[in-house]
Amino acid sequence: MGTLRYAILGLLNRRDMSGYDLTKEFETTLAEFWGAKHSQIYPELKALADEGLIAYQIEISGTVLEKKVYSITERGRTALQTWAETQLKMKSVPKDEFRLQLYFSDCIPPQRRIALLEPQLEQHRALLDHLRENLAGLGQTPPEDEAAFSDYLVLLGGVMREEGCCAWLERCIGLCRERLEKQ
Repeated sequence: MGTLRYAILGLLNRRDMSGYDLTKEFETTLAEFWGAKHSQIYPELKALADEGLIAYQIEISGTVLEKKVYSITERGRTALQTWAETQLKMKSVPKDEFRLQLYFSDCIPPQRRIALLEPQLEQHRALLDHLRENLAGLGQTPPEDEAAFSDYLVLLGGVMREEGCCAWLERCIGLCRERLEKQ
């Protein structure tokens, strides 16, 4: 099974949702570390239902609007638990166009290299602020038996990742400025 399936099963394990609700979760809660488009989610829901990992009920809104509300089945819960307990190998480094650009920045003037680094730093600082706000929104560390504890762990990782990225970018800018001053 692809990883998207487990993301959907995990969300449905927390609560029943429509396809629209699932799409919103991918655009908000999971967007910090996992993405899926509307066009990927609906075919996956059909496949999961065909395999008996999820079920759905049709709810009527108003007089004619129908929506499917999906729930995880026992078979789906077992598949999710098996996956959640599986030791995953570390993935290779994801493609990062900015780092590739920086790697080849020896072909541009040193001032332009700084002009590339500074906006990146600002973007990462903004993301860091956003992640810190989300983490603060959880309050104290949630109890381990609540779903919010898992959210906390992932947010903490995101904060630490962005802190490291900001420190790296600050150091790069500092090194570039030092070199310019020596010229």
